Amino acid sequence: MADIWVVNSSPLITLAKVAQLPLLMGHGRQLLIPEQVAGEVMAGLEDDPARLALEGGFGAPLCPVSIDPEVLGWSLGAGESAVLSAARLLGATAILDDGEARKAARTLGIRLTGTLGLVIAGARSGQVSSATQVIRELRAAGLRLDDRAITDALARFLGETWIP
Repeated sequence: MADIWVVNSSPLITLAKVAQLPLLMGHGRQLLIPEQVAGEVMAGLEDDPARLALEGGFGAPLCPVSIDPEVLGWSLGAGESAVLSAARLLGATAILDDGEARKAARTLGIRLTGTLGLVIAGARSGQVSSATQVIRELRAAGLRLDDRAITDALARFLGETWIP
């Protein structure tokens, strides 16, 4: 059975900006993009790299996702709610960065990772030659990453030191 990932707009947009969309792909992995997320991405500028990727067929957009009543109770954005609802229904991994959405995922027992986790995994697998460089590029592209989270992840998983 394929490993299914349901991705939110923030990881999709920032990874596209730094040419790291391949971090979302993997052997035997099915990448799903809820229609609500695709709508958020498509509302961006015409030359936005994530929009261009979706227009070019990246990922597998879903039909509109019905929001799980337990997810609805968290009062999250449309994209985060769709990602969590689809991941819960399918037993998939949610790919999202929003702190409140991550808290909801943990509470609801949904597997998750975020953009930082994807970069760390990419570095561990050799897909990324320098996690530090990619993290710097992501921050420059607008991804808000806490220095403490970066420091902890780099030290724990790669034995690297983060110098802001």
